[in-house]
Amino acid sequence: MKHEYSPRSLSIKAFAQAAGDLESSLPLSDFERLREESLGPIEGVLVAFAAQGEMQEDAAGQDEPWVHLSGTTTLTMTCQRCLGPVAVDIDFERSFRFVANEALAEVEDEESEEDVLVMSREFNLLELVEDELLMSIPAVPKHEECPTTVKLAAADADFVDAPADKPNPFAVLQQLKK
Repeated sequence: MKHEYSPRSLSIKAFAQAAGDLESSLPLSDFERLREESLGPIEGVLVAFAAQGEMQEDAAGQDEPWVHLSGTTTLTMTCQRCLGPVAVDIDFERSFRFVANEALAEVEDEESEEDVLVMSREFNLLELVEDELLMSIPAVPKHEECPTTVKLAAADADFVDAPADKPNPFAVLQQLKK
């Protein structure tokens, strides 16, 4: 029998003990902070994610819940080279170990290489997906090859060059010295 899991209210321990699988695609409009990063229309843009739970033994032989999570979406951003719109594919793949309380998570997060989070009976997986996608946004979004020629110089039509016949102030001082 296949279990149905809710990504908005996921019992991490039960999900990991059942080796649960959860895959879904939701509209970008459901992710407020991620939606703010997109400059273009968001209709039809989806955020896809997948989660797998498992129990793994720690060094002491105790079972610990783990969640392997991946997600992907496409955001319309400003190309930092040509300043035009660019569709940027954002994705991530991470594994998280869950512990019983915040104090334990703080200690173990400092000592371990893996990501440690606090277990809860109603964990909001969508917030974690959104956080990970936000952290995966490139610092400098740009086209592989810009569709227009990048303008490397700027000139103002109202700018008038300084007249060439204006005397050099040092030349005037040179005259006084003679």
